[in-house]
Amino acid sequence: MEDSRFKISRRQFLTIAGATAGIAAMGYAFRWFSREPFIENESDIDEDKFTEEFVTTDVLVIGGGMAGLFAAVKAHDAGAKVLIVSKGRLGCSGQTPFAKGFFVFDEKTSPYTLDEYVDAVTRSALGSNNRAYTRQVAMYSKDRAEELKKWGFFDSSLCHKPFLRPIKERGIEVKERVMVTHLIKENGVIAGAAGFSLDEEKIYFFNAKSVILCTGAGGFKPYGFPIRDLTHDGSVMAYEIGARITGKEWNDGHTTQAQNPADCYSSWHGIFENKPSITGVEVHHDLGVELNYIAYVKGGPVSMGEQLSQSDISGGPYVPEEFRRTAPERREVSMGESGPPSDMRPPQDGELGRGGPGMMGEIVGGASAGLAIHKSEGLVPINDRCATDIPGLYAAGDALGSHQSGGIYTQIGSSLAGSAVQGAIAGEEAANYAKQVEVQNISDSTMSSIRKEILAPLSRDSGYSAALTYVEELRDHHVPMLVARDLHELRLAHETKNMIINAEMKLRASLFREESRLSHFRLDFPDMDDENWRVWVNIYKGSDGEMKLEKQPFGYWPNGEPIEG
Repeated sequence: MEDSRFKISRRQFLTIAGATAGIAAMGYAFRWFSREPFIENESDIDEDKFTEEFVTTDVLVIGGGMAGLFAAVKAHDAGAKVLIVSKGRLGCSGQTPFAKGFFVFDEKTSPYTLDEYVDAVTRSALGSNNRAYTRQVAMYSKDRAEELKKWGFFDSSLCHKPFLRPIKERGIEVKERVMVTHLIKENGVIAGAAGFSLDEEKIYFFNAKSVILCTGAGGFKPYGFPIRDLTHDGSVMAYEIGARITGKEWNDGHTTQAQNPADCYSSWHGIFENKPSITGVEVHHDLGVELNYIAYVKGGPVSMGEQLSQSDISGGPYVPEEFRRTAPERREVSMGESGPPSDMRPPQDGELGRGGPGMMGEIVGGASAGLAIHKSEGLVPINDRCATDIPGLYAAGDALGSHQSGGIYTQIGSSLAGSAVQGAIAGEEAANYAKQVEVQNISDSTMSSIRKEILAPLSRDSGYSAALTYVEELRDHHVPMLVARDLHELRLAHETKNMIINAEMKLRASLFREESRLSHFRLDFPDMDDENWRVWVNIYKGSDGEMKLEKQPFGYWPNGEPIEG
């Protein structure tokens, strides 16, 4: 008979591991589940029954959010045959349903010129932003907003139909509910990807001339913030084939309500029903670790009325005086304020009310554990066209470590706008690249090896249940012991592997950076060190298979050339 001590639902586990504040709660989960025995794997699926489908395209877009939408549309418009593969439904998974503010820069109404805006973001980011991508989102945001307006994006609280409109108009093929687990490289360049259906016993091999990762970032499955569908799949797949990854030491500082912290829907006060709206220019210094530090020093929970000036506590994260404000002042910004002219604005009933969501009463930190600041983590770009160090592989949105605003969040709505802008650029670039190359054949041995790796959790006789390893088993030696009994658990097993690898990346990058800066704060190195750490930290897989770290100076591309911006 099963020991009743081990009976716990996945929802209960995630509430314990993700929604309780801080490391102490995670430690409790470690101790509680350390008693969990191996389970017998009584799989409902015969791996020999899996069929295979081979699909060829010019440009493969992985991900169905804002970046994926524009990547597919612009690649098609540039003359490429395009295929979108999404783990969820187009416009309905990841952070897309949550994102309601779209930043638009219009120099006619902005308090800044374009150059002044880039300079202001740079000051807030303490020089950690990539100025080329900062300038880019401002330059092209209005064009992307105009297209979204035409597709009906600002008229609906749901994104699926507005996203589907330009896709159907162009006849772009979409495969939904397919989890991509592997990127494929042949002869040193991208050759495609592979994954499996979440609804039927089928493995897909996608042969493509170029691939665009629009897979978002990820977290440690915490409740209180809507990132539970994001598990760093793109970054880990790219890392495995040799791509460089950046920004893992930065930390998103979203909070959640102290009472019922796992109640994400209520905590964000109806934001999911709101229609998207335009946000104007107002450079901030947000979503770092100031409130988390206050809670650590004073004991939590804390009130949103706490002064962020930290006048009553010593130490803590540095905030430039220009951007230092109290919590109530930060809450004064609502979607749509200081926006562009009225003919660009969506219906006003869709805007968020003053005070903002998730910011009421007493709060606790850790709502977005495992997530970095938007646009700061992901694949390292080698230029301002979303290219990576794997020829033919591009990334956009939160899958690209563009450091659009550096290691801090500087502009409400810039994450969604940045995804649209970067997706469009990546799509056009990937299509142009595809015109110049031949598709690389994927070898039979490669496909055979990938098939075995995809199905491995189904064939193990015993091991750890994937649903119980999201937080407490963050060591990579547990990955070979993950088991799955059906397609849902097969997805969980692969997601767990990705989150464990990301956890290692975050730990190594955070220990490597021996200073405190922006959203990265260390009690043992509480000061900034401009002499040694005006750098981005990149991670790559060494020839020995071990994780390696390197420095890339602020303001320079990986090849040493200065960034224009």
